[in-house]
Amino acid sequence: MATVTYRQALRDTLRAEMLRDENVFLMGEEIGLFEGSYKITEGLLKEFGPRRVRDTPIAEEGFVGAAIGAAMLGLRPVVEIMTINFSLLALDQIVNHAAKIYGMFGGQASVPMVIRTPGGGGQQLGATHSQNVELFYSFIPGLKVVAPSTPAEASAMLKAAIRDDDPVLFLENLALYNTKGELPAPVEDIEPAEIGRAGVTRPGTDITIIGYSRMARVAAEVAETLAADGISAEVVDLRSLRPLDRQTIVDSVRKTGCAVVAEDDWLTYGIGAEIAATIQEGAFDWLDAPVRRVAMAEVPLPYAKSLETAALPSADSLLTAVRDTLRATGRPMSDWGATPRPPQRDPSDPHSAGAPLRSLESLEPTR
Repeated sequence: MATVTYRQALRDTLRAEMLRDENVFLMGEEIGLFEGSYKITEGLLKEFGPRRVRDTPIAEEGFVGAAIGAAMLGLRPVVEIMTINFSLLALDQIVNHAAKIYGMFGGQASVPMVIRTPGGGGQQLGATHSQNVELFYSFIPGLKVVAPSTPAEASAMLKAAIRDDDPVLFLENLALYNTKGELPAPVEDIEPAEIGRAGVTRPGTDITIIGYSRMARVAAEVAETLAADGISAEVVDLRSLRPLDRQTIVDSVRKTGCAVVAEDDWLTYGIGAEIAATIQEGAFDWLDAPVRRVAMAEVPLPYAKSLETAALPSADSLLTAVRDTLRATGRPMSDWGATPRPPQRDPSDPHSAGAPLRSLESLEPTR
């Protein structure tokens, strides 16, 4: 198995999909001659030419709109917006056009496009270039929003996004680009992921830690630290924010009895709040302690490194939240790392809190 960076996995997957399907093309700011601000498209202009690797003006609303039109006519554009902060300039095209065309046209027109865009703090880019505004898009029916955390997930999820017939927002945290991981197969042989399916990346019995993108990796690090203390933490990597895999979240919390959610965004009205509500609806009778959330400080992210670091969620802040949650359960320490406790309600009873969840996304138009 090859070990590659997150950046390399994205680049190789774009190349593989362009070789596989001549309708796939790239467009975005400085992706051709300059090979992208973060060099994801390095070498692709030389290989595929300017017809399929298109530099655009710095006009997000214009080139996102052009991509929507191309997608409606049968092409599969992969748009790179230099930073998710700039996607706000194309909000009307994304929200009022890409997300709604399939429904408004009664299924007679589709928008099979991907918007790749990086974001996140820790790079000293200042408040207007360090946001993670995925919540804006995760709120919108008709969009799919994914946020893989490893090179293997990034490759499989990007393949799925490119082949999907709906618009997909593909989120890339800047802190992940140089991280490394093993690919299970050559890129061209990797199977597309299932959008809307979370992964239990580390089984556990004492507490569930839920994260996505960078915070999924931080969650894995914290789980390793806890294991040294005899605490068995289960890590759920969401991977997909819309649709959200509510069943995997609830199944995990029914097993562990408590949960902490970690997100690289502001706390109020965040992804973590949606997950906490999901747990309350589907696993309330299993909870031994309130769900805790770990997120950014509610300030524009500072430029000064010391202040930026203090504002961002970290392994230390997540570890503190996990330990506080475990103490709140009132369980004796001797129980930590033991076998899961039995369910308090009968999951086979359709009126029980243990009944399978009905996905809220099932209300969206289906193909």
